[in-house]
Amino acid sequence: MPDDVNNLNLMEGVSAFQSARVRAFWDDALALVRGKPAELLSFEDIRTRFRLREENYRGLQEIPLNQIAGSVGRYREFTSKFLPKRNKMQERWSRVYAQASGMTGLPPIEVYQVGDVYFVRDGNHRVSVARQLGAKTIQAHVTELPTSLALRPGMSEAELDNLTSYAEFLDITRLPFTRPNHQSMMLSEISRYDDLLGHVNLHRAVMESTLAQPVTIEDAAADWYDHVYRPAVTLIRKYDMLKYMPKRTEGDLYLWMIDHLREVKEAYGDEAEARTFSDALVDYLTSRRIPVPKGLTTEKDDSVKLARSDVERQLMEYRARLAREEGGD
Repeated sequence: MPDDVNNLNLMEGVSAFQSARVRAFWDDALALVRGKPAELLSFEDIRTRFRLREENYRGLQEIPLNQIAGSVGRYREFTSKFLPKRNKMQERWSRVYAQASGMTGLPPIEVYQVGDVYFVRDGNHRVSVARQLGAKTIQAHVTELPTSLALRPGMSEAELDNLTSYAEFLDITRLPFTRPNHQSMMLSEISRYDDLLGHVNLHRAVMESTLAQPVTIEDAAADWYDHVYRPAVTLIRKYDMLKYMPKRTEGDLYLWMIDHLREVKEAYGDEAEARTFSDALVDYLTSRRIPVPKGLTTEKDDSVKLARSDVERQLMEYRARLAREEGGD
């Protein structure tokens, strides 16, 4: 009797595989029409793009099947929905199906976790079969590669390219290590990460002139984050500014404020009225005839004015802040 059951399950597996292959064909066809690849993510590609180095074993877990979006070495053999793409996979796939339908069930798979996405290290056929059977979760031995990058299933190539540029910025500045709980600095435009890095390098030059000694990019980035970027984000959130820019990020608005202050400085020189981030936000709302929130016009933010071209003035402000901090110790 057990052999008869196994044979029946195997026959069902062959039928299920053929059905899955038809669905995979249509997935590929639709992908060509839409210009969007139906392949899984490559783990090696993502690890290289995001400069992932550390690994931590997180034990045996029940993980969502729809969060498994990549594979370590077999990402070309399945569609993004883990449908089999090659007819030669039928025998193995059908046997896994028969095992899943039998008394013992499937053993746990092994995966890498990056953000909210899992990559199959061992068990690609088991994932494919489990999804075909309508399962929502699967047991997996999880090894996490820590990152602050928000990788998620279904991201477009443009979104992945943006994350790649952001990962490069974080790798250069080392902010994930010096400020592990940092707020996101993601931008909508890939090219502007160079501008963001330019702000860090200018801050580094100011620090070196003030301290009269070399400053590492890591220390400069951490100080820039603490005293320039984070205060700007605090102000943005305090007055809920992103509701006026729904398709932009906090990093975008930070750069806009810097650009605006620079434009005002270039147009009006030292007589320019806009001097701080709060002034820039008031200008933004006023120019769009949006009511200025109560308190914003009297906001006492002491943002570092990186928009000014006069570096000596920046040095004076930085020295004054250092003196205030030393006086409070």
